[in-house]
Amino acid sequence: MSTGDMRTVVRLLTAVERTEQQERTLARVRTECERTDARFREQGIDLDVSISRALDELIDGTPSTDLCPAYSYAFYQAVAAHFSDPTDLGAWRRPAWFYAMDDELARHGVPSDLLPGSFLFSGPPLRLPHPGDAVPAIGTLPAQRAAALADAYASVLGRLDPEFRGAARRFIDAMRFEAEEWESARELGKNPDTLLFWFH
Repeated sequence: MSTGDMRTVVRLLTAVERTEQQERTLARVRTECERTDARFREQGIDLDVSISRALDELIDGTPSTDLCPAYSYAFYQAVAAHFSDPTDLGAWRRPAWFYAMDDELARHGVPSDLLPGSFLFSGPPLRLPHPGDAVPAIGTLPAQRAAALADAYASVLGRLDPEFRGAARRFIDAMRFEAEEWESARELGKNPDTLLFWFH
C-alpha cells in the first residue's frame, strides 16, 4: 500500500504536452520499467508485451492488446514515482480470501464500500488492459475514507471470526496512521487523495 495524489499520475500518463518535471519523472519511470523487464527476463517470465513498451502504449493511448499484465506493472511504476514508500500489509496466497472477509465484516454491519473486496481489487483510475490472472491486482481507496474504515473494523473486531482478526487489526493500524497523515498533509496544503493497493 502507498499514498499520494493520483491526479499527478493521471496527468503524467495523459498529458498532451509534458512539463520538464514530468519528463524527468517519466524518465525515472521508464528506467524502473526497464529494470523490471530485465528482472523478469532473468526469471524466464514472458509477458508478451514488455513493461517498457506497455508504458509507451499507455502514454500514447494505444494499448496493443486487451489482456496482458505489463500495463499494470507500467502503471504501478508511474504511481511509485509519485506516491509514498510502500507499506507491506502482509502476504496472502489467495486474494480471493478477502471475499470471505467481506462476508464476515458485512455480517457485522460494516458498510459495503469499506469491505476489502470493494477497494483492494477495484482497479486503477485509468482503463488498462486486463492483467489476465489474479495478480498483479490494483485497488484504490479515497484517503479521506481511511478513518471511517479503521473505526468500522475496530467496532466489530471482537466479534469477528478469529481467522479474520489479524488482517482486520492490520487494516485498523494502517488506516489510523493514514488518516493522521492525510489530516497533517491537508494542513500543509497537500492532498494525498488516494491509497493504492498492489498485489503481485
